[in-house]
Amino acid sequence: MAESVEPRPRLVGRVLLGLFLTAAGITHLGPLRLEFRGQVPSWFPVDADLVVLVSGVVEIALGLALLLLRSRRRVVGVVVALFFVAVFPGNLWQYLDGVSAFGLDDDRARLTRLFFQPLLVLWALWVAGVLTRSDRQEPSRTVVG
Repeated sequence: MAESVEPRPRLVGRVLLGLFLTAAGITHLGPLRLEFRGQVPSWFPVDADLVVLVSGVVEIALGLALLLLRSRRRVVGVVVALFFVAVFPGNLWQYLDGVSAFGLDDDRARLTRLFFQPLLVLWALWVAGVLTRSDRQEPSRTVVG
């Protein structure tokens, strides 16, 4: 089946999200790693540093996949959305436990951040092209009989 044409706004959104994820992943591996460790709940059964390193590598991989695997954008976009859902507990824990990081140094700022996570999920689903009925429909086929 022929690949569908990606509308320009969605292409731009996909590239921006890919760059955002790649950059965020790189920051997990550098000097900001300590701040990211503060987002890993203390009850989480895996070493916080390992969680930060793995999540950074995953973010880089997802970002690059968004940028380079255009023909797989639906699958990649859905996986990115699921990733954003998976990391939400860390953001919630940061708010509930009052952990300051990345300039989020009061409850209001941490709470505000929580409301942006669903927007990231929607952004990923939008670039995947799965949010509207027209995006999900198979192209019509003409039967000649």
